[in-house]
Amino acid sequence: MSINSVPATDQLPVVVIGAGPIGLAAAAHLIERGLEPLVLEAGPSAGTAVRDWAHVRLFSPWAEVTDPAAEKLLAPTGWVRPDAATYPTGGDWAERYLQPLADLLGHTIRYGTTVTGVARAGRDRIVDSGREEQPFTVHLQTADGGEERITARAVIDASGTWSTPSPLGANGLPALGEKTAADHISYRVPDLNDPSVRARYAGKRTAVVGSGASAFTALAYLADLAKDSEGTHAVWILRRGITGSTFGGGEADQLPARGALGLRAKAAVEAGHASAVTGFRTQAVEGDGVQLILVAEDGRRLDPVDEVIVLTGLRPDLSFLSEVRLGLDERLQAPTALAPLIDPNVHSCGTVYPHGVIELSHPEPGVYLVGMKSYGRAPTFLAMTGFEQVRSITAALAGDQEAAERVELTLPETGVCSGGGLLDETAPVQSGDGGGCCAAPSTLQIGIGAPASSGGC
Repeated sequence: MSINSVPATDQLPVVVIGAGPIGLAAAAHLIERGLEPLVLEAGPSAGTAVRDWAHVRLFSPWAEVTDPAAEKLLAPTGWVRPDAATYPTGGDWAERYLQPLADLLGHTIRYGTTVTGVARAGRDRIVDSGREEQPFTVHLQTADGGEERITARAVIDASGTWSTPSPLGANGLPALGEKTAADHISYRVPDLNDPSVRARYAGKRTAVVGSGASAFTALAYLADLAKDSEGTHAVWILRRGITGSTFGGGEADQLPARGALGLRAKAAVEAGHASAVTGFRTQAVEGDGVQLILVAEDGRRLDPVDEVIVLTGLRPDLSFLSEVRLGLDERLQAPTALAPLIDPNVHSCGTVYPHGVIELSHPEPGVYLVGMKSYGRAPTFLAMTGFEQVRSITAALAGDQEAAERVELTLPETGVCSGGGLLDETAPVQSGDGGGCCAAPSTLQIGIGAPASSGGC
């Protein structure tokens, strides 16, 4: 156990939680501004969450998933951005961009370090007196199980939402029997290139629960498997009905790969590889240890399935922030000023106004949620949005309020920003397309530019 002394606040580092796409971008912007970053990553490497969906292709091209400040840092090392018009997988993103950036940042990143708490030094959330003059104290658990305390001038939480997928239950809580049936339930898009995963779903009936890009991705993957493995069938479970917007923006989407993803899911249904069950809100899971039966709130019981893939979104872990004063929307768990701009009942990723430090500020000055985590439970996050967030926040921390309040991003229109794309990586980007991709998978949810979706989606 170690306890650091508390130097003057302006001599302290800015702690960044998470070494994913947005956390690393935050570090690059801090360095560009002459500020000292300290990145704390719970996993063993950069982009730990992204590597979990390494098999999923982003629906945004390379031109839209690398941060400008990070590129400036990388340029002198001889790093060259991959072909701007091609689409990386999560694995490509991690190995060809995130890891080189992390290697360059070197000692500013600590791996195997889990943040267990953030507070004002000597002040719990109740105390007003002298609060804002105190630095932050960040409580850590190290890889060997030890404890440590670090002081910081500000905290940028880019830890994402990948580690906290939403459950199967329609009320936001686990369905009755969900935990008991855990051996047959997955909360991730399956990697069917893995022989053991492929065997799990080949020739089986699989329920896919969710209506975002991650669900589209899973349906397309299972449809491809069905062409080679007799008996493979997906049962697509939606809590709502099927409408004209169910499959996203299609050919009208300014992100072609995202539009193509929805069209492939539609094709899976039309070809008979998947059957849709609408208005089904899961209340319980029954099983005999071999097959599962899903039961809806209205009493409907589905025919038995062998596996269930739950892609109902992600949610933020706020437990270690309990002693700082956050202003969060009661529905989305996003910053109060940001929530009306990202409400999924109103906005697609293209209608979300680019935002920065003003919308991301909390009653506790100096603490910020960025990236996927800033969107709470909303599914419309794009990686480029996260890059703009940290550009604005770091400008504010450096005292450049004009730059902090300036908008430097235009987003593409149409469709739901969630989920990895399936378009071939050689597909061209149409001229005039805006950028972005969810930074992490989720049924947005990922598009972490990602799947169904972390670590940025």
